[in-house]
Amino acid sequence: MSVLTMQATSVDTTAFQPSSSPVGVEIEFSGLSVRAAAQALQRGFGGRVAEEDPQAFHVLGSRLGDMRIELDIRHVHPHRGTGNPLSGLPEALVIGLGGLLAPFVPRELIIGPFDRFELDRVNELVALLREAGARGEGATLFDGLGLHFNVAQPSADPRQIVATFKAFLTLEPHLRREIGAGLLARVHAPPAFPPDYVRRVLAGGYWPDLATFTRDYLAANPTRKRSLDMLPLLLHFSAGAAFPRFAGKVKPRPAFHYRLPLACVGRPGWTITEDWERWRAVERLAAEIAASAPRGTGS
Repeated sequence: MSVLTMQATSVDTTAFQPSSSPVGVEIEFSGLSVRAAAQALQRGFGGRVAEEDPQAFHVLGSRLGDMRIELDIRHVHPHRGTGNPLSGLPEALVIGLGGLLAPFVPRELIIGPFDRFELDRVNELVALLREAGARGEGATLFDGLGLHFNVAQPSADPRQIVATFKAFLTLEPHLRREIGAGLLARVHAPPAFPPDYVRRVLAGGYWPDLATFTRDYLAANPTRKRSLDMLPLLLHFSAGAAFPRFAGKVKPRPAFHYRLPLACVGRPGWTITEDWERWRAVERLAAEIAASAPRGTGS
């Protein structure tokens, strides 16, 4: 749907400017232990390596701030009681399970939030991991290897939130074509938003307050599996609202959780830059859409 269809007769010309908001990055890979990955990143970016458990390490105080490298399955981290169904088992048993699953489960590097103007340094981290033996061409035998951006949205202003979501829905078919050209991307990409819901959100008069937007989103999307997962942000800004049971596994944070299906750490020359530029296109369109929202939107 064209942005022109979203124009209003009474226009607030003050567009929001998200370009300075911090960003966090999550990158999944295989082939290198979490301990070896942490040590490689520490050698390249400084800081101090701290072990949380045998399958989770932190690099504290690096040149890009604090980082975490872990086996991407919550069950094997014995000190994370909330949401871990194995938290009542003996620690040694949980740790042993982690050792058994390590050859088959992706590792995840979690960075930030940090200043978005330092995103090129993430490409340096990817190169360090690759040189240390990290692998990944988008998927393992059992699972996908994803790339996620957590783009800070520090304000609960519904105009900013709804405008960004409208922009994403407008561009999502194009983004899917660019990202999902291969079979792996199509298999591992999250399902698209329901067409009826997309039409409702992109309607020119759809500028709800945050409570209404949250109710509409949850009713149409009772899942975490969306390319733009809004649950962390809505949980953060909607304290006291009734959320589905599955949302209990989601960590609230004031950020848009943009999920891409393929991270290719093992591919020489692969970087996060093209995928980040796709998100920047969403932000640019969101600024235009926000500028055309009716006065008093979201109040």
